[in-house]
Amino acid sequence: MTATLGARPAPGKGRARARHRLAVLGFMAPAIIGFVLFFGYPLVATVVFSFTKYDLINAPEFTGFDNYTFMFKDTLFTKAIQNTLWFVVVLTIARTVFALGVASVIARLKSGVGLIRTLCYLPSLAPPVAATLVFFMVLRPNGGPVASVLDWFGLQSPLWFSDPAWAKPGITAIMLWISGDLMIIILAAILDVPQEQYEAAELDGAGPIRRWWHVTLPTISPVLLFGIVNSVILALQLFTQAVVAGSAGSGSADSTGSTKYLGFPDNSTLTFPVYLYTQGFRYFDMGYAAAMATVLFIISFAVTIVLVQRMRKGSAAEEGGPGA
Repeated sequence: MTATLGARPAPGKGRARARHRLAVLGFMAPAIIGFVLFFGYPLVATVVFSFTKYDLINAPEFTGFDNYTFMFKDTLFTKAIQNTLWFVVVLTIARTVFALGVASVIARLKSGVGLIRTLCYLPSLAPPVAATLVFFMVLRPNGGPVASVLDWFGLQSPLWFSDPAWAKPGITAIMLWISGDLMIIILAAILDVPQEQYEAAELDGAGPIRRWWHVTLPTISPVLLFGIVNSVILALQLFTQAVVAGSAGSGSADSTGSTKYLGFPDNSTLTFPVYLYTQGFRYFDMGYAAAMATVLFIISFAVTIVLVQRMRKGSAAEEGGPGA
């Protein structure tokens, strides 16, 4: 007997499916509730407050797009954007190249690989505040280890976190020192390259450099793309290292580590998140801070979308092959 098209499922099966869906929903309920309370609601509230004048004391006052239009007139906002773009460009390139270089060297080692890999990864586990303070002591122009070595060669040490020209390179050095997580990811990708490709390239007369350029790099390109976008997002959200470096460089931090000289020296460490924090929790201009947070979220979200699209295109090209 042929089943009728569009026939309804048996009542027993329908109830079983309903019970199954309720069971799945019950198990997912804690995650859904947590997502709504700790991500969804704050995100919506931030967007709403970005159209208001709000100081945490008085009731929010709707001001339309005033907070967004004021951004183009705020000179410190422009300075924060310039500093953040500097980190996006320089830190992204330096972090990716540094992690790739270290991973390539470790991949060619024959002995002691586990120990060296662990030593290179350990700095990434250090708390950001502690890592920044360690670098501040190492780069200290008066009596620091780096200054002592430079003096031995007859060179003068830069002022680093007390000089606007050297403060951002100093923070970049800190971020390179703690980039062991990206190094491990790239190292895993390099070790996953099929040996047959290296052997085929070697039979064709390719040397080590050409094998690295024509075999290793194209194979790990999706991982490098991930590292680039990850570094861009990291630079966009750079906060702790900039605050601690500015506080230590100014010499005005109190026992709690706070200082009134955020962005020291000469606003060279005033990144976008630091200025957002200043507006929200120092001047209590929560409406303007919410508008800045919304802009930062949009930029980070756009970069993430680009990452996903590029990774999908790369995966489709690899699956399709040359003739795809």
